[in-house]
Amino acid sequence: SSSAASDVYKRQVLAFSGVIKIINSKMALIKFIIIKIEDIPLSKNVVHFIYKMKKERNKNPVQPISGTKVPRFAGPSTFARLPELRDVESCDVAIVGIPFDAGTSYRPGARFGPMSIRQASRHLRTNYHPSYDVEPFKVQQVADAGDITCNPFSIDESIKQIEAGATDLLNKVGGIISLGGDHTIAVPLLRAINKKCNGPVALVHFDAHLDTWDTYFGAPYTHGTPFRRAREEGLFLDDASMHVGIRGPLYSRDDIKNDEEFGFKIIHCD
Repeated sequence: SSSAASDVYKRQVLAFSGVIKIINSKMALIKFIIIKIEDIPLSKNVVHFIYKMKKERNKNPVQPISGTKVPRFAGPSTFARLPELRDVESCDVAIVGIPFDAGTSYRPGARFGPMSIRQASRHLRTNYHPSYDVEPFKVQQVADAGDITCNPFSIDESIKQIEAGATDLLNKVGGIISLGGDHTIAVPLLRAINKKCNGPVALVHFDAHLDTWDTYFGAPYTHGTPFRRAREEGLFLDDASMHVGIRGPLYSRDDIKNDEEFGFKIIHCD
């Protein structure tokens, strides 16, 4: 029926848009993907439609200011001196700061992460990457969306603010990259992306620590518990998620066992 075909089309748009966003400059690879999935109804039309739409929408992305035009110690204080989100017509990827660290149990400071990362990014030469032979900011529009406001005195309120801010942003752009914030922020960010994708997502977690403990000092939401809460809410796929870089001692020999029950695969680095 036309209704069923429409539903298939919408699901494929969601599935393929992320792929095309990453590789839309590699036409040969796109053609390869089309060949491999051509047995799926409407797949060719969907891939062609998404690529054409993105190409037409962002023919000439607004790029970062070049260090050969304006000295890197000057110019805007955005990430990599990119344009602000409000200054572009449409956006494929938005950089957003999340200055929150009330969930830390030892050393705070991640609240200053977004500001510090943006300042350090002035050193980047953003125009061309020779190893990948790509001009990353020419093939997609990237912009800085500023920071999501977080209440430094309330973890619960901050979680709600982050979820609302990320959800609103994901309704306007293709995807987001967040800066700063302790690992508590993973929960509201996963909630937001679940809304965009209409369900759980595959999760790749790069860290030295598991972050699947149940509680720190009786607090359910901390930098060491986000993926336990996310598992309880079903926010990630338990057959397609992993930790990468786990190292060092643990609180208990049961920590790994408990983590495996959540479906995580683990790549250790020690």
